[in-house]
Amino acid sequence: MTRPRLLLAMVIAALVTLGLGLNTVSARAATPGKGTLSVSGSTSVTWESPVYPKGNEGGLKDCPKADADPENKVCDHFFLTVDAPDGYWADNPEGGVPVSIGWVGNDNDFDMFILDASGKQVASSAGTANPEQTVIPDADGTYEIVVVPYAVTNVSYTGTAYLPEPTDVGALTHFSAKDGVASFAAGTAQGKAAFTAQDQLRLQFAPDGKFTEPTGTKIVRTTPQPLKATRSWDAGTYYALASKQAVLRIYKSPLRFGLYKADNRTVIWEESKGLRWTQGGLRQSLKRGATEQFFGGGEQNGSFSHRDKKINVANSFDWNEGGYNNSQPFYLSTAGYGAFRNTFAPGLYNFGDPVRTGAREKRLDAYYFIGDAKKVIGDYTALVGKPFMPPIYGLESGDSDCYLHNANRGERHTLDALKVAENFNTHQMPNGWMLVNDGYGCGYENLPQTGTGLLKTNMQLGLWTQNGLPNQADEVKAGVRVRKLDVAWVGNGYDFALDACQQAKSGIEDNSDARGFVWLPNSWAGIQRCGVLWSGDQKLSWDYVRWQIPTYAGSTMSGIAYNTGDVGAIFGSDPKMHTRDLQWKSMTPTIMTMDGWASDAAGKPIDKQPWVFGEPYTSINRKYLQLKERLIPFMYSLSAQAARTGVGAIRPLALEYPNDPVTATDAVKQEFLVGQDFLVAPVSSDTSVRDGIYLPKGTWVDYWSGKTFQGPTTINGYKAPLDTLPMFVRAGAVVPMWPQGTLSYKTRDTSTLDYDIYARGRSSFTVYEDDGVTRQFAAGKSATQQVEVTAAGQGAGATVIKVGASTGTYAGKPVSRSYGLTVHVGAKPKVVVVDGRPLAAGAWTYDAAKKVVRLSTPKVSTAKAFTVVLAGAGGIT
Repeated sequence: MTRPRLLLAMVIAALVTLGLGLNTVSARAATPGKGTLSVSGSTSVTWESPVYPKGNEGGLKDCPKADADPENKVCDHFFLTVDAPDGYWADNPEGGVPVSIGWVGNDNDFDMFILDASGKQVASSAGTANPEQTVIPDADGTYEIVVVPYAVTNVSYTGTAYLPEPTDVGALTHFSAKDGVASFAAGTAQGKAAFTAQDQLRLQFAPDGKFTEPTGTKIVRTTPQPLKATRSWDAGTYYALASKQAVLRIYKSPLRFGLYKADNRTVIWEESKGLRWTQGGLRQSLKRGATEQFFGGGEQNGSFSHRDKKINVANSFDWNEGGYNNSQPFYLSTAGYGAFRNTFAPGLYNFGDPVRTGAREKRLDAYYFIGDAKKVIGDYTALVGKPFMPPIYGLESGDSDCYLHNANRGERHTLDALKVAENFNTHQMPNGWMLVNDGYGCGYENLPQTGTGLLKTNMQLGLWTQNGLPNQADEVKAGVRVRKLDVAWVGNGYDFALDACQQAKSGIEDNSDARGFVWLPNSWAGIQRCGVLWSGDQKLSWDYVRWQIPTYAGSTMSGIAYNTGDVGAIFGSDPKMHTRDLQWKSMTPTIMTMDGWASDAAGKPIDKQPWVFGEPYTSINRKYLQLKERLIPFMYSLSAQAARTGVGAIRPLALEYPNDPVTATDAVKQEFLVGQDFLVAPVSSDTSVRDGIYLPKGTWVDYWSGKTFQGPTTINGYKAPLDTLPMFVRAGAVVPMWPQGTLSYKTRDTSTLDYDIYARGRSSFTVYEDDGVTRQFAAGKSATQQVEVTAAGQGAGATVIKVGASTGTYAGKPVSRSYGLTVHVGAKPKVVVVDGRPLAAGAWTYDAAKKVVRLSTPKVSTAKAFTVVLAGAGGIT
């Protein structure tokens, strides 16, 4: 495959940043080079590769060992020895030795891989950027830097590496405050601080005294202005800048910072040391609370809670556990704040004691948000962008394959996708959209006919791209409503990803009345306003199922509302693993199956549609896909909440139960909440028994059996045969659902809406509705309906359900509808009354084993409220 070309201006800017210049440097002799970095010797090294007439478009596996390629004709080998004193990296802003390779020419591309003395890969940079840059973490010893001439023509590269030497900030030498902005200095270093809201602070620092704005408006679209109505004073050992809700202390000797509540006694955060910087990095060091927990960092594969851990905040091509390809320079703390570093620079956050957050740029531009976790997420996303509102078919499952020129499947045609679409319908498996190509040599034909055919099977047409979107207008007119952006184009992440995602989204919206629906695997802060993130290309295993569970829940703590991974992975195949993976991912907002790249145990190519494995897997997969479809009113309402608040549907328990010390630990790493109401504990090993299910405070109802549990408690020995996903519902939940048997948003019965109600105390839920497809919702074309439930006592009294009028309007809103109510109660009702009229005994049923009342109301105007009373039923016991 051919990677996209970079703009020459971008290449020049990158090379100038490295100080490499634009003149061609004479190539060194074609033998492996060597260099040494030490604090007592050379602290930087530069080398140049041989000139490569052409690339090999391979990877590290295609490079021979250095002794087998003595003239470096295939790949370049450079051996770097680092002699770092003990403890050198513990408080170093860059966390290791930065290595860069750059070249001249926008038609070329080198990839870099770094191996330690044992041959283990410890760092890499294999995107499409020029220069390629990475860091050898905690570097000490000898490393082999292997550079692959991926796609080059008669060109060499220049490599650089340096030992970052730290400088600590000195004493305060100047302070002044005007119009809400505090300006200060420590020698030549300059700083600025301002409250941009009563509970939001911006802190900037420039060691060289020059303030820069390298992110422009790419992340923070509109820069908040300083509050002018603030106070400042000299408190002796520090200067203070205060809003109505917080005080920033600027200590004098040495210069350091502390953020306090309005009483100026209660600390929110405080630096343990002053700022430290190197040639290319700057870190902040904070005191850590005795029980303080940390979340965020964007998508951190396999992790959701970070106390005593280091996380990388950078672009990554490691799709597996420990990868961080969709990370964000943001974290939140249970001390009552969140921090966002407004940068495109890679970072390393160490949540030990002290907490050290460093980024590879010699500047600081940080926003601090004060409040609990939900408020902080809301304030952060208000700054960088709220999650987008997906089309309703985006909450249905998707299917992807290459139909034209698929090397793994033989020659097929784009229209063959229609046969697969028909199979979804034949198997009664909901599916909302299909990607019919993959860009890597797999184009398309007959696109308008394919789009029209998919619409007849109630699905939307999608395309994915390797290298750009040159034909957006025509493709959207042919029916394209979904875009997947692949790593060869957006793999550089950062602003590349933000720009590409917006381009794809705008292309759909500029050429149709639809909402843009975009997927991508590399991103940065602000991507939540635009796309669905997926964790990359993995091979199926039980480990794959396991580590993705905390990944998505943890992403929500950075305002990422839509994060997922391929159902059953893209490579490898196993029917049991696939079914277990599909089960729990059906309880997440967005999922997709990748066909066309997997092989079975015998090495034979196999697709991954949910029926290909036969029984019992087909029936189980159908069960969960149909459940996902029924739950769309609930999930769509959570999407509307996310667009308003920044808080996505898939949540770690710590978000809803912050005062429970268990919820921030690995004890709950393998479970998550859907909104406030569902607790899902997936099975991620080859077993039919699930141990260690933790239920926090409250009453929880087993979704399948109706059995109740009182939390906090841990359940062991839960019986979970292959068809059972351990799942519990919070007593008090009110869950809107489409009717049983719904297979598509397009064919759903809009004259009926179901509510699954778990009566306990007082509770409510507001369902959100709009046309599901167009952008008219942004103009207020939507409706909400609130259901309030009051259960008097447990097992006695009455359960009262008040179904409010649907307020608001949108195209296609039903004038009237009936309601199917499934009500979990404490006892059989003596009578059921609807708006004062008792229902006949045959108009409702009671399941004594599960303590469930079921009834359907006559059609009622959606503009009218009504009340249902279950006399003598009471709440869940």
